Amino acid sequence: MKKFAIEGANILTPTGWLKNGTAVIKNGKFISIDKANSPKIPTIAAKGLLMLPGIVDIHGDAFERAIAPRPGVRFLLKMAIEENDRNLIAAGITTFFYSITDSYEPGLRSRDTAREIINFVLDKGKQSLKADSRIHIRHEQANTDNYSELCDWLKQGKIQLLSLNDHLPPAGDEYKLNRHLNSLRRRHKMTDVELQNLIQTALGNREKGLQQLEELVTLAHQHDIPLASHDDDTEAKVELSAKRRVSIAEFPATIELAAKSRDYGASVLMGAPNLIRGGSHVGWMSVEAAAKAGVIDCLCSDYHYPSLFHAPFKLSELGIMPLERAWKLVSAYPAKAAGIENSKGSNAAGCDADFLLIQPNNPYPSAIVSVYVAGKEVARYQ
Repeated sequence: MKKFAIEGANILTPTGWLKNGTAVIKNGKFISIDKANSPKIPTIAAKGLLMLPGIVDIHGDAFERAIAPRPGVRFLLKMAIEENDRNLIAAGITTFFYSITDSYEPGLRSRDTAREIINFVLDKGKQSLKADSRIHIRHEQANTDNYSELCDWLKQGKIQLLSLNDHLPPAGDEYKLNRHLNSLRRRHKMTDVELQNLIQTALGNREKGLQQLEELVTLAHQHDIPLASHDDDTEAKVELSAKRRVSIAEFPATIELAAKSRDYGASVLMGAPNLIRGGSHVGWMSVEAAAKAGVIDCLCSDYHYPSLFHAPFKLSELGIMPLERAWKLVSAYPAKAAGIENSKGSNAAGCDADFLLIQPNNPYPSAIVSVYVAGKEVARYQ
């Protein structure tokens, strides 16, 4: 790729805004970012626009709705993932971790579907997907089948983030059992008897799954794959995450637990829809409260991509933090949590030239004028 420049934009750099700046790009990376100087190379005029680092989304599973929008309804995977990719780019997400649930369930969240998505994203998808696409496996403890395959994926570098999940309800907890059953009903056309049998079988695999989980933790560390905990809702769970050297705490239940997670060195990750909707859909702490308490590091799309673009503007509107700091929650900080901060998440020399040009004074994705990934314009909207 030839050298070119973006000139005249107000550029958000790691140290703050550079007004009327020039970003020089070569071979898909930023070479320099400085005051506008009309370089003698091909130049794209961007005066009056804001230049933001592309969004790094390390936990998003809205692609499931493109694959299976209704229980028992499934579309061709290639079509679904390519549709999803367009939605990512339209929301300003330039690096995306496909957060694939590796569950004991059949169908959408099965190992077979996980394998199909991984094979497409990491192979043929490279020819058609615009976002830098990576794999985040959300492994359910009760899924003990084909354990060696999961180990092989870790060893082969197919997985860039592994989270440790156990969504099975505790024994005797009717509330969590009913919530889990309702979640399963949204994905499956199964009778109540079939669902109960599925859960009982999974409960019988829990202890074996725990042993496998500890082996996966060791394997992930051996191959420098970041680990995430999920839904830590007790001090004991946070202590276990600390023992496992988990680096990302996904959706801790309370401000106190989030603070304890940060104390042992984990980055606290929460969902942008929580902020946009005004609270957690399961009744846990809100992003607004967590941000005010200073116990949040990263935001993710969770289940709604456009929320991730709007969230930093919302934090700024609420007076919790300025936009230049809030934007790091969707770019620099998740990149650091995932161990890719040397290439992603910042408008800085040496980083991949993944960035957005947007109209000012519009806090929604409709503000996006164009999206660049690795120095290539992959979408233009205005």
